[in-house]
Amino acid sequence: MTRTTPFNLRKWLRGRKGQQAIIIVLFMAVPLALLLTFTYFPFAEMFKFSFYKMKYVGEREFIGLKNYIDVFKRDDCFQALWLSVYYMCGAVVQLALALYLAAILSFKVKGGNFFKGCMFFPYLINGIAIGFIFKFFYTRGFVFDTVLQWFGFELENLPYWLKDTSINNVSLVATSVWKYFGNNMVLFIGAMMSVDNELYEAAMLDGANKWQQFKYIMLPSIKTIVMLNLIMSITGSLSAFEPPFVIMSGGANGTATYFVKMHEIAHTSQKVGLASAMAIILLLIIFAATVLQKLFFKYVFKDGEDEDVNAAKRREKKLAREKARLKRRG
Repeated sequence: MTRTTPFNLRKWLRGRKGQQAIIIVLFMAVPLALLLTFTYFPFAEMFKFSFYKMKYVGEREFIGLKNYIDVFKRDDCFQALWLSVYYMCGAVVQLALALYLAAILSFKVKGGNFFKGCMFFPYLINGIAIGFIFKFFYTRGFVFDTVLQWFGFELENLPYWLKDTSINNVSLVATSVWKYFGNNMVLFIGAMMSVDNELYEAAMLDGANKWQQFKYIMLPSIKTIVMLNLIMSITGSLSAFEPPFVIMSGGANGTATYFVKMHEIAHTSQKVGLASAMAIILLLIIFAATVLQKLFFKYVFKDGEDEDVNAAKRREKKLAREKARLKRRG
Protein backbone atom coordinates (compact mmCIF):
# COMPACT_ATOMS: atom_id res chain seq x y z
CA MET A 1 0.00 0.00 0.00
CA THR A 2 1.53 3.28 -1.15
CA ARG A 3 1.64 6.28 1.09
CA THR A 4 0.65 9.63 -0.43
CA THR A 5 2.73 12.69 0.44
CA PRO A 6 0.64 15.55 1.86
CA PHE A 7 0.52 18.68 -0.30
CA ASN A 8 2.73 21.44 1.07
CA LEU A 9 1.44 24.81 -0.19
CA ARG A 10 4.40 26.82 1.11
CA LYS A 11 6.90 24.49 -0.53
CA TRP A 12 4.95 24.53 -3.81
CA LEU A 13 4.84 28.34 -3.86
CA ARG A 14 8.61 28.46 -3.36
CA GLY A 15 9.17 25.93 -6.12
CA ARG A 16 9.57 26.61 -9.82
CA LYS A 17 5.99 25.72 -10.76
CA GLY A 18 4.60 27.83 -7.95
CA GLN A 19 6.69 30.83 -8.96
CA GLN A 20 5.55 30.45 -12.57
CA ALA A 21 1.92 30.30 -11.47
CA ILE A 22 2.32 33.45 -9.34
CA ILE A 23 3.92 35.37 -12.21
CA ILE A 24 1.19 34.28 -14.63
CA VAL A 25 -1.57 35.28 -12.21
CA LEU A 26 0.02 38.66 -11.49
CA PHE A 27 0.52 39.43 -15.17
CA MET A 28 -3.10 38.47 -15.89
CA ALA A 29 -4.54 40.29 -12.90
CA VAL A 30 -3.64 43.82 -14.02
CA PRO A 31 -5.08 43.70 -17.57
CA LEU A 32 -8.13 41.76 -16.36
CA ALA A 33 -8.75 44.33 -13.64
CA LEU A 34 -8.45 47.17 -16.16
CA LEU A 35 -10.71 45.34 -18.61
CA LEU A 36 -13.37 44.71 -15.99
CA THR A 37 -13.15 48.26 -14.60
CA PHE A 38 -13.17 50.23 -17.84
CA THR A 39 -15.02 47.91 -20.25
CA TYR A 40 -17.31 45.27 -18.80
CA PHE A 41 -18.50 47.18 -15.73
CA PRO A 42 -19.41 50.33 -17.75
CA PHE A 43 -21.12 48.15 -20.34
CA ALA A 44 -23.17 46.42 -17.65
CA GLU A 45 -24.16 49.80 -16.24
CA MET A 46 -25.12 51.06 -19.71
CA PHE A 47 -27.23 47.95 -20.27
CA LYS A 48 -28.97 48.61 -16.96
CA PHE A 49 -29.55 52.28 -17.86
CA SER A 50 -31.29 51.24 -21.10
CA PHE A 51 -34.30 50.06 -19.05
CA TYR A 52 -34.72 53.39 -17.25
CA LYS A 53 -36.04 56.83 -18.06
CA MET A 54 -33.28 58.94 -16.57
CA LYS A 55 -30.86 61.81 -16.86
CA TYR A 56 -27.27 61.93 -15.69
CA VAL A 57 -28.42 63.47 -12.42
CA GLY A 58 -31.80 62.96 -10.81
CA GLU A 59 -34.42 60.29 -10.31
CA ARG A 60 -34.68 57.12 -12.39
CA GLU A 61 -37.89 55.48 -13.53
CA PHE A 62 -37.91 51.84 -14.65
CA ILE A 63 -39.77 51.58 -18.00
CA GLY A 64 -38.67 48.16 -19.27
CA LEU A 65 -38.29 47.86 -23.06
CA LYS A 66 -39.87 51.24 -23.87
CA ASN A 67 -36.51 52.79 -24.81
CA TYR A 68 -35.82 50.01 -27.31
CA ILE A 69 -39.27 50.43 -28.84
CA ASP A 70 -38.80 54.22 -29.06
CA VAL A 71 -35.54 53.79 -31.01
CA PHE A 72 -37.48 52.20 -33.87
CA LYS A 73 -40.49 54.50 -33.50
CA ARG A 74 -38.52 57.74 -33.65
CA ASP A 75 -38.01 58.91 -37.22
CA ASP A 76 -34.73 60.69 -36.42
CA CYS A 77 -33.17 57.52 -34.94
CA PHE A 78 -34.31 55.33 -37.82
CA GLN A 79 -33.17 57.86 -40.42
CA ALA A 80 -29.78 58.14 -38.71
CA LEU A 81 -29.45 54.35 -38.80
CA TRP A 82 -30.42 54.34 -42.49
CA LEU A 83 -27.59 56.80 -43.24
CA SER A 84 -25.16 54.04 -42.27
CA VAL A 85 -25.95 52.44 -45.64
CA TYR A 86 -24.07 55.30 -47.33
CA TYR A 87 -21.02 54.60 -45.21
CA MET A 88 -21.30 50.84 -45.78
CA CYS A 89 -21.30 51.39 -49.54
CA GLY A 90 -18.31 53.67 -49.05
CA ALA A 91 -16.59 50.91 -47.06
CA VAL A 92 -17.06 48.48 -49.96
CA VAL A 93 -15.56 51.03 -52.39
CA GLN A 94 -12.77 51.68 -49.90
CA LEU A 95 -11.86 47.99 -49.60
CA ALA A 96 -12.10 47.38 -53.35
CA LEU A 97 -9.80 50.34 -54.04
CA ALA A 98 -7.37 49.25 -51.32
CA LEU A 99 -7.33 45.66 -52.61
CA TYR A 100 -6.78 46.77 -56.21
CA LEU A 101 -3.87 49.09 -55.35
CA ALA A 102 -2.39 46.52 -52.95
CA ALA A 103 -2.42 43.88 -55.70
CA ILE A 104 -0.45 46.28 -57.93
CA LEU A 105 1.97 47.60 -55.30
CA SER A 106 2.69 44.15 -53.81
CA PHE A 107 4.88 43.52 -56.87
CA LYS A 108 7.98 45.51 -57.72
CA VAL A 109 6.72 48.85 -59.03
CA LYS A 110 8.88 51.88 -59.73
CA GLY A 111 8.27 54.40 -56.97
CA GLY A 112 6.07 51.91 -55.10
CA ASN A 113 7.27 52.92 -51.63
CA PHE A 114 6.58 56.59 -52.40
CA PHE A 115 3.01 55.81 -53.46
CA LYS A 116 2.49 53.61 -50.39
CA GLY A 117 3.59 56.45 -48.13
CA CYS A 118 1.38 59.00 -49.89
CA MET A 119 -1.69 56.76 -49.67
CA PHE A 120 -1.08 55.81 -46.03
CA PHE A 121 -0.40 59.39 -44.88
CA PRO A 122 -4.10 60.46 -44.57
CA TYR A 123 -4.64 57.71 -41.98
CA LEU A 124 -2.08 59.42 -39.73
CA ILE A 125 -3.95 62.74 -39.74
CA ASN A 126 -6.29 63.45 -36.85
CA GLY A 127 -9.97 63.01 -37.74
CA ILE A 128 -10.88 66.50 -36.46
CA ALA A 129 -8.17 68.03 -38.67
CA ILE A 130 -9.47 66.11 -41.67
CA GLY A 131 -12.95 67.43 -40.92
CA PHE A 132 -11.75 71.04 -41.05
CA ILE A 133 -9.69 70.33 -44.21
CA PHE A 134 -12.70 68.96 -46.09
CA LYS A 135 -15.02 71.64 -44.73
CA PHE A 136 -12.83 74.15 -46.54
CA PHE A 137 -12.36 71.77 -49.49
CA TYR A 138 -16.11 71.47 -50.18
CA THR A 139 -17.00 75.13 -49.57
CA ARG A 140 -18.71 76.75 -52.54
CA GLY A 141 -16.17 78.21 -54.98
CA PHE A 142 -13.14 76.91 -53.12
CA VAL A 143 -10.75 73.99 -53.74
CA PHE A 144 -12.98 71.26 -55.18
CA ASP A 145 -15.05 73.62 -57.31
CA THR A 146 -11.88 75.31 -58.57
CA VAL A 147 -10.35 71.98 -59.63
CA LEU A 148 -13.57 70.99 -61.44
CA GLN A 149 -13.59 74.34 -63.25
CA TRP A 150 -10.11 73.54 -64.58
CA PHE A 151 -11.70 70.57 -66.35
CA GLY A 152 -14.40 72.72 -67.97
CA PHE A 153 -17.24 72.56 -65.43
CA GLU A 154 -19.22 75.73 -64.82
CA LEU A 155 -19.59 76.83 -61.20
CA GLU A 156 -23.31 77.52 -61.69
CA ASN A 157 -23.86 73.90 -62.75
CA LEU A 158 -22.07 72.40 -59.76
CA PRO A 159 -24.09 71.36 -56.69
CA TYR A 160 -23.58 72.65 -53.18
CA TRP A 161 -21.55 69.72 -51.88
CA LEU A 162 -22.51 70.26 -48.23
CA LYS A 163 -25.92 71.94 -48.50
CA ASP A 164 -27.56 69.79 -51.18
CA THR A 165 -29.22 66.89 -49.33
CA SER A 166 -28.97 64.64 -52.39
CA ILE A 167 -25.16 64.77 -52.44
CA ASN A 168 -23.89 65.90 -49.02
CA ASN A 169 -23.79 62.41 -47.47
CA VAL A 170 -21.85 61.09 -50.48
CA SER A 171 -19.37 63.94 -49.99
CA LEU A 172 -18.91 63.00 -46.34
CA VAL A 173 -18.45 59.32 -47.18
CA ALA A 174 -15.71 60.29 -49.65
CA THR A 175 -13.72 61.84 -46.79
CA SER A 176 -13.85 58.54 -44.87
CA VAL A 177 -12.73 56.60 -47.94
CA TRP A 178 -9.82 59.01 -48.44
CA LYS A 179 -8.73 58.66 -44.82
CA TYR A 180 -8.95 54.91 -44.30
CA PHE A 181 -8.25 53.17 -47.62
CA GLY A 182 -4.47 53.64 -47.19
CA ASN A 183 -4.50 51.69 -43.93
CA ASN A 184 -6.47 48.85 -45.56
CA MET A 185 -4.07 48.86 -48.49
CA VAL A 186 -0.99 48.50 -46.26
CA LEU A 187 -2.58 45.57 -44.41
CA PHE A 188 -3.42 43.89 -47.71
CA ILE A 189 0.12 44.39 -49.03
CA GLY A 190 1.62 42.84 -45.89
CA ALA A 191 -0.62 39.79 -46.27
CA MET A 192 0.02 39.47 -50.02
CA MET A 193 3.79 39.56 -49.60
CA SER A 194 3.59 36.60 -47.22
CA VAL A 195 2.11 34.33 -49.92
CA ASP A 196 4.60 31.69 -51.11
CA ASN A 197 5.93 32.50 -54.61
CA GLU A 198 6.02 28.80 -55.44
CA LEU A 199 2.22 28.83 -55.55
CA TYR A 200 2.30 31.40 -58.34
CA GLU A 201 4.96 29.44 -60.21
CA ALA A 202 2.91 26.24 -59.93
CA ALA A 203 -0.19 28.10 -61.13
CA MET A 204 1.71 29.46 -64.12
CA LEU A 205 2.74 25.89 -64.99
CA ASP A 206 -0.96 24.98 -64.96
CA GLY A 207 -1.63 27.86 -67.38
CA ALA A 208 -3.35 30.20 -64.91
CA ASN A 209 -3.50 33.87 -65.90
CA LYS A 210 -3.07 36.84 -63.52
CA TRP A 211 -6.78 37.04 -62.68
CA GLN A 212 -6.93 33.31 -61.87
CA GLN A 213 -3.80 33.63 -59.73
CA PHE A 214 -5.42 36.50 -57.84
CA LYS A 215 -8.76 34.70 -57.46
CA TYR A 216 -7.56 31.23 -56.50
CA ILE A 217 -4.21 31.91 -54.79
CA MET A 218 -3.83 35.47 -53.55
CA LEU A 219 -7.39 36.18 -52.38
CA PRO A 220 -7.93 32.89 -50.47
CA SER A 221 -4.48 33.29 -48.87
CA ILE A 222 -5.36 36.72 -47.46
CA LYS A 223 -9.02 36.01 -46.65
CA THR A 224 -8.36 36.48 -42.91
CA ILE A 225 -7.09 40.02 -43.49
CA VAL A 226 -9.93 40.72 -45.93
CA MET A 227 -12.46 39.60 -43.34
CA LEU A 228 -10.76 41.64 -40.61
CA ASN A 229 -10.73 44.79 -42.76
CA LEU A 230 -14.34 44.26 -43.77
CA ILE A 231 -15.46 43.82 -40.15
CA MET A 232 -13.54 46.95 -39.10
CA SER A 233 -14.96 48.91 -42.05
CA ILE A 234 -18.55 47.86 -41.33
CA THR A 235 -18.09 48.67 -37.65
CA GLY A 236 -16.66 52.06 -38.57
CA SER A 237 -19.55 52.67 -40.97
CA LEU A 238 -22.13 52.06 -38.27
CA SER A 239 -20.27 54.29 -35.81
CA ALA A 240 -19.28 57.14 -38.17
CA PHE A 241 -19.01 60.33 -36.15
CA GLU A 242 -16.22 62.76 -37.09
CA PRO A 243 -17.17 63.69 -40.72
CA PRO A 244 -20.79 64.76 -40.03
CA PHE A 245 -20.03 66.21 -36.59
CA VAL A 246 -17.07 68.37 -37.66
CA ILE A 247 -17.77 69.17 -41.31
CA MET A 248 -21.53 69.65 -40.89
CA SER A 249 -21.40 71.18 -37.40
CA GLY A 250 -23.19 68.37 -35.63
CA GLY A 251 -25.03 66.67 -38.49
CA ALA A 252 -26.92 69.53 -40.15
CA ASN A 253 -28.87 69.16 -43.41
CA GLY A 254 -29.80 65.53 -42.83
CA THR A 255 -26.25 64.23 -42.25
CA ALA A 256 -26.59 63.18 -38.60
CA THR A 257 -25.42 59.56 -38.38
CA TYR A 258 -26.50 57.11 -35.72
CA PHE A 259 -23.54 57.99 -33.52
CA VAL A 260 -24.11 61.74 -33.91
CA LYS A 261 -27.79 61.32 -33.05
CA MET A 262 -26.91 59.16 -30.04
CA HIS A 263 -24.46 61.85 -28.88
CA GLU A 264 -27.17 64.51 -29.23
CA ILE A 265 -29.78 62.47 -27.34
CA ALA A 266 -27.36 61.60 -24.53
CA HIS A 267 -25.61 64.94 -23.99
CA THR A 268 -27.99 67.59 -25.36
CA SER A 269 -31.40 66.11 -24.57
CA GLN A 270 -30.07 64.28 -21.48
CA LYS A 271 -32.03 61.12 -22.36
CA VAL A 272 -29.44 58.71 -21.05
CA GLY A 273 -31.72 55.66 -21.05
CA LEU A 274 -32.71 56.11 -24.69
CA ALA A 275 -29.08 56.69 -25.75
CA SER A 276 -28.04 53.53 -23.88
CA ALA A 277 -30.70 51.52 -25.71
CA MET A 278 -29.40 52.92 -29.01
CA ALA A 279 -25.90 51.78 -28.09
CA ILE A 280 -27.09 48.24 -27.28
CA ILE A 281 -29.00 48.04 -30.57
CA LEU A 282 -25.88 49.21 -32.43
CA LEU A 283 -23.86 46.46 -30.74
CA LEU A 284 -26.40 43.83 -31.81
CA ILE A 285 -26.36 45.12 -35.40
CA ILE A 286 -22.54 44.97 -35.50
CA PHE A 287 -22.61 41.44 -34.07
CA ALA A 288 -25.17 40.32 -36.68
CA ALA A 289 -23.15 41.94 -39.48
CA THR A 290 -20.01 40.15 -38.31
CA VAL A 291 -21.74 36.75 -38.31
CA LEU A 292 -23.19 37.36 -41.78
CA GLN A 293 -19.77 38.37 -43.10
CA LYS A 294 -18.19 35.19 -41.79
CA LEU A 295 -20.91 33.07 -43.42
CA PHE A 296 -20.54 35.01 -46.66
CA PHE A 297 -16.78 34.54 -46.81
CA LYS A 298 -17.11 30.88 -45.92
CA TYR A 299 -19.40 30.44 -48.93
CA VAL A 300 -17.34 32.64 -51.28
CA PHE A 301 -14.00 30.96 -50.59
CA LYS A 302 -15.40 27.43 -50.66
CA ASP A 303 -14.88 27.15 -54.42
CA GLY A 304 -11.41 28.61 -54.08
CA GLU A 305 -10.41 26.03 -51.49
CA ASP A 306 -11.78 23.22 -53.67
CA GLU A 307 -9.85 24.64 -56.60
CA ASP A 308 -6.65 24.66 -54.50
CA VAL A 309 -7.12 20.96 -53.75
CA ASN A 310 -7.80 20.14 -57.40
CA ALA A 311 -4.82 22.21 -58.52
CA ALA A 312 -2.55 20.40 -56.07
CA LYS A 313 -3.76 17.04 -57.40
CA ARG A 314 -3.15 18.17 -60.98
CA ARG A 315 0.36 19.32 -60.10
CA GLU A 316 1.13 15.98 -58.44
CA LYS A 317 -0.09 14.09 -61.52
CA LYS A 318 1.91 16.35 -63.79
CA LEU A 319 5.08 15.87 -61.75
CA ALA A 320 4.49 12.10 -61.68
CA ARG A 321 4.16 12.04 -65.50
CA GLU A 322 7.31 14.13 -65.84
CA LYS A 323 9.26 11.77 -63.55
CA ALA A 324 8.01 8.75 -65.48
CA ARG A 325 9.02 10.36 -68.78
CA LEU A 326 12.52 11.14 -67.46
CA LYS A 327 12.83 7.61 -66.11
CA ARG A 328 11.96 6.11 -69.51
CA ARG A 329 14.56 8.32 -71.17
CA GLY A 330 17.15 7.25 -68.61
